[in-house]
Amino acid sequence: MTDATALYDVPGPGTRRRHALYGVLSTAVLLALVAWILYLLFATRQFTATKWAPFEYKGIQKLLLRGLGNTLKAFAMAAVLSLVLGGVLATGRLSEHRVVRWAATVVVEFFRAMPVLVMIFFIFVALKVQPLPALVAGLALYNGSVLAEVLRSGVNAVERGQKEAAFALGMRKTQVMSHVLVPQAVRAMLPAVISQLVVALKDTSLGFLITYEEFLHAGKLIASNLDYDLPFIPVVMVISPIYIGMCMLLSWFAGWVSRREQRSPKTEAVALDTVEPGTLLPGGEPPTAPRP
Repeated sequence: MTDATALYDVPGPGTRRRHALYGVLSTAVLLALVAWILYLLFATRQFTATKWAPFEYKGIQKLLLRGLGNTLKAFAMAAVLSLVLGGVLATGRLSEHRVVRWAATVVVEFFRAMPVLVMIFFIFVALKVQPLPALVAGLALYNGSVLAEVLRSGVNAVERGQKEAAFALGMRKTQVMSHVLVPQAVRAMLPAVISQLVVALKDTSLGFLITYEEFLHAGKLIASNLDYDLPFIPVVMVISPIYIGMCMLLSWFAGWVSRREQRSPKTEAVALDTVEPGTLLPGGEPPTAPRP
């Protein structure tokens, strides 16, 4: 029995035919759904030249590009502040001092429970802050508190023996955290961190509610134009793929960083002349004697 079939039985002819039938039926259902959506779009005249005419004008194109640039600017600022705040709060949550740990816990739980839109409105209206700082501050407070729990969980997921061994070697707590725990926790934390940053990227669209001229705000201006027969659906069909593409690009970057980290010599290399007999290397191979 090969490794590929060690955990399950090989499907027989009847099972393969049944799976093929399921695939055909699923494909037919999806095609029917797409055809129904296209029918509704054509029936409601969403592909008429009038509704798509705005995108031919340079003024509209510049408006969309300016909105996209504002969205990326707000996201970049919110992402950096979220990571910094998350690191600070995670350090507080991991502190051995009870007062610091409790204070960090209260801050994390408060901002995690508070809706991000409420925070943005409070900062914008009550504190009378400009739209961009209000949007960035609200996103940073919410996503930073969530990332704090992600970072704390990642550090706590590292095997306890790693920490004890580092202390046994005489390392200080800061050295243990920066040289032992955090590097090992990065791989486990990276998918969750990137997922939360994707949430922050999508939440920048809340800026249009406080008159911040981001991408969705630009689309709203175009969609509400009576001269082009209120092209709401065309605007959605233009803006949505760009948002999806940015999120997919961010996820691809996370995968690239993860693969690069796995191939890094710093995480895979082992000094063979310092390995004790009988010790297995990371790949499961026994060490070989160094060449003269």
